Amino acid sequence: MSRGAPGSERAWRPLVAGATLFMLSGCSSMHLAGPQDGPGARIDADSIPRVVPHPVKHSRYGNPSSYVVNGHRYHVRKSAAGYVATGIASWYGSKFHGRKTSSGEPYNMYRMTAAHRTLPLPTYVRVTNLDNGRSAVVKVNDRGPFRDNRLIDLSYAAAVRLGVVKTGTAHVRVRALTPGADNGGSGSGESTPAPPQSDVGAASAAASGSGAVYVQVGAFRHFENAQEMRARVAGADILGVDVDRGRTADGKRIYRVRVGPLDADARRKVLGKLDLAGIGPVRIVDDDEQ
Repeated sequence: MSRGAPGSERAWRPLVAGATLFMLSGCSSMHLAGPQDGPGARIDADSIPRVVPHPVKHSRYGNPSSYVVNGHRYHVRKSAAGYVATGIASWYGSKFHGRKTSSGEPYNMYRMTAAHRTLPLPTYVRVTNLDNGRSAVVKVNDRGPFRDNRLIDLSYAAAVRLGVVKTGTAHVRVRALTPGADNGGSGSGESTPAPPQSDVGAASAAASGSGAVYVQVGAFRHFENAQEMRARVAGADILGVDVDRGRTADGKRIYRVRVGPLDADARRKVLGKLDLAGIGPVRIVDDDEQ
């Protein structure tokens, strides 16, 4: 595996036979000699088409009641309703591009998809990167990753949009979506804040005195709207939320709702609470940024 995808341990040992197994395993079943996994062509995160959940039937393949990988039995959920989990995301790319996924669809590293061990295939989920506040909707159509400390394996495109390619892994929250429903305020849109700082970058900035780091949850022209957002954030059990006055580039008054200053660990906890409350999109900013 390349540095970009250190968590995509997709090799596994099948313990049952048949066509269903072949389609369950998909691109992740065969540990074949070949080039290391890695990124594909450079793509702009903003150019990646957004995924809008729509009603789908469960795939004929990849949905047995249970299956075994490396001696561990995984039980596939009958429904994704209410599923929310926090863990580590990794990603997989060029090595598996074009191979069949567990659902039978070819893996396309330039589409917003992912692999999960137990969610029904397919399932739409919102993945929120708790390290930088970015979130995106992806379609789960594959099985993996098969490491105990990994929750979800993102496609290359999804990793680009969520800012995971360079870091290789990220702390994420995965929430299953019901097509057509409000989904706890998540909707079908996606958030892509201004270019985020990494944990290391944020910590270094704070330590060097070059500026405190905040989570900005909104910027409003009217003070009343900013206060409403402040109350909503405070209601999510988040402390240290304030309304900061500033001006736009054209000199107009603006009211920014921010939480902080925060170190990396505190920021991750705040992002998690915001995600649970369905508040977003958010931006990671310093005290000088508008």
